[in-house]
Amino acid sequence: MTSFEPKELTVQKLHSLLLSAVAPRPIAFASTIDAYGNPNLSPFSFFNVFSANPPILVFSPARRVSNNTTKHTLENVNKIKECVINVVNYDLVQQASLSSTEYPEGVNEFEKAGLTMVKSDVVKPFRVGESPVQFECKVNDIIALGNDGGAGNLVICEVVKLHITEEVLNADETINQEALDLVARAGGSYYTRANKGFFEIPKPLRTLGIGVDALPESVRNSMILTGNDLGILGNVETLPSKKSVELFVSQVSEHYPNIRKMSHREKHKIAKNYLSFGDVDSALKLLLS
Repeated sequence: MTSFEPKELTVQKLHSLLLSAVAPRPIAFASTIDAYGNPNLSPFSFFNVFSANPPILVFSPARRVSNNTTKHTLENVNKIKECVINVVNYDLVQQASLSSTEYPEGVNEFEKAGLTMVKSDVVKPFRVGESPVQFECKVNDIIALGNDGGAGNLVICEVVKLHITEEVLNADETINQEALDLVARAGGSYYTRANKGFFEIPKPLRTLGIGVDALPESVRNSMILTGNDLGILGNVETLPSKKSVELFVSQVSEHYPNIRKMSHREKHKIAKNYLSFGDVDSALKLLLS
């Protein structure tokens, strides 16, 4: 057995070992607002439930390992002691990944990830409309665990109201775990899905992804493409140029002779197939043709 002393490891190495060893971890979208009422949304896998009476959830926005700065979420809950914890299931996992992008202050991650802001009943931050379970919370305490990069900050949240979509509720008002279809985070690019095992999602671009809000309206409102599909499409640095789209159309016209006359629905079905094989570039060019 190989043994390590934490003080002898770099923070990056220790961080990687901890996250790979303590897994899978549930994922929560934490929704907050700043002092001016601007919304913020960020996913956290340092998250769990710690008490039922009172009902307590805890998540931890850690100081960034790279430069020891703090996340907007932490800054917000220090000013406005409220948040909404929204669970992340498989239908949302690509959008959750996209929303973890370090967008500048003031950018609305709901819009970037293509998620719906729903007004809460008790607290000021918005709920994620697509999340199957949403917890409105007041922040009871924030415990800083250190001052250096990688240090966590325990945000202790008391649930004041919860919302559960009927699609995951049994007749006796218990939650159907298979219908809920939660995902969890592991190390590196690995995630896990209940009853399905591990799968990988490439980390968001270090250069900012364009976001779902930068996609054409016909794509954002597709009846074929899922939220996960949109999350993948939004994680590109730029949209293809008109010239590259025209070249793509000419190249695939042999396989799709009616490509220029196809309906949005027909194009979206083919684009979804491209995405299933990881060909994001072709999917985008088809959608923009």
